[in-house]
Amino acid sequence: MPEQHGLTPTMTASEVNRLLKEVYPQLNEHYDFYQVTEVFPGGCTVRLNADERHLRPGGTVSGPSLFTLADIGGYVCVLSHAGPDALSVTTNLNINFMRKAEAGPIDGHCRILKLGRSLMVFDIDIVAGPDQQTVAHATGTYSIPPKRPTSAVK
Repeated sequence: MPEQHGLTPTMTASEVNRLLKEVYPQLNEHYDFYQVTEVFPGGCTVRLNADERHLRPGGTVSGPSLFTLADIGGYVCVLSHAGPDALSVTTNLNINFMRKAEAGPIDGHCRILKLGRSLMVFDIDIVAGPDQQTVAHATGTYSIPPKRPTSAVK
């Protein structure tokens, strides 16, 4: 996805990965299924390393696994652009499934459509397979908590 002018990330991909391990350890537990591979002005790329745990009958990556990737893409965008406040929450997420995805790396290319003081709107194109075809597309909104005043040092 192209960079967007006026939106500068405040965190790198490795910093976001470290933060996710700290504040959201249950996401990956003992594995690195969901990863941030890139953060750039106005967006990010996230990856699901799908294996048999993510498959439904028929060998297709499950909808909940792809939905989680979409939600993580929005979370990474809000963390990396609005600040590392782990209390940002999803207020809406709508996903359309286009075609089946098989086990293997699945990438989500996420971009911020609007970043305000209290809300961030994003979309994500989820691609997989050797041709990197779109397997799902989602749009969503994150609520950004108000900035908390820092306590005065006495």
